[in-house]
Amino acid sequence: MHEILAIDLSAIWPFILIGFAAQLVDGALGMAFGVICNTLLVAVMGVPPATASARIHVVEVFTTAVSGISHLIHRNIEWALFWRLLIPGVTGGVLGAYVLTSLHADIVKPFVLAYLVAIGIWLLVRGLLYPPKVQKPTVVAPLGLIGGFLDAAGGGGWGPVVTSNLLVQGAEPRKVVGTVNSVEFFLTLAVSATFIYQLGFADIAGATLGLLIGGVFAAPLGAIMAKRFSVKLMLTLVGIVLTATSAFGLYRALI
Repeated sequence: MHEILAIDLSAIWPFILIGFAAQLVDGALGMAFGVICNTLLVAVMGVPPATASARIHVVEVFTTAVSGISHLIHRNIEWALFWRLLIPGVTGGVLGAYVLTSLHADIVKPFVLAYLVAIGIWLLVRGLLYPPKVQKPTVVAPLGLIGGFLDAAGGGGWGPVVTSNLLVQGAEPRKVVGTVNSVEFFLTLAVSATFIYQLGFADIAGATLGLLIGGVFAAPLGAIMAKRFSVKLMLTLVGIVLTATSAFGLYRALI
């Protein structure tokens, strides 16, 4: 009995570390859990893109539920923006999950890694140019559709794409973060259900537990980091790490 427990723990230990590292950054930035997890799972550990995305989204069902409830209590949700993002976001997420599971992993992997490189560079540039210029937000529904699709197909990106774009457009930061995080719960729920239907639950269960354990333990530390590190510094560091690891994984996938 003890040997079985030891084997199980050793098998999920790398996923605990990945979940811990990703949540540490996400807690400080309010974004990037999915992108960091997907980069490490696909580029470093060689997990198939569809399986990696499925594991990440199942974990995010729990983390976004807690986040959404918290934002609801603190009245950080702008309901008009919520409904404008909800339907396009969920639609894009389900489409992205179907596309990812219907293609062979070797075909999808270079495209996913290229997408992650682009996100890494984008976060790096945003960090260097932070704070962004204030403009009136105009694009919402198309942004939700694209963000949901890329989040499912790339294993992450809803926060970096949607939150950051709305902030750049000039929307109120507190309402943007609260609304986008609340919509993300429904997005991850729909995407997770699609992945489980396509892949089966057994294929993602063990590693998902590891990501969840790591994320839960890192959550309090992420909140402390948010007070001690500037957004500019964190965005720049995350951009550098994501770009470097994804570029290395892309190089390995192409040779």
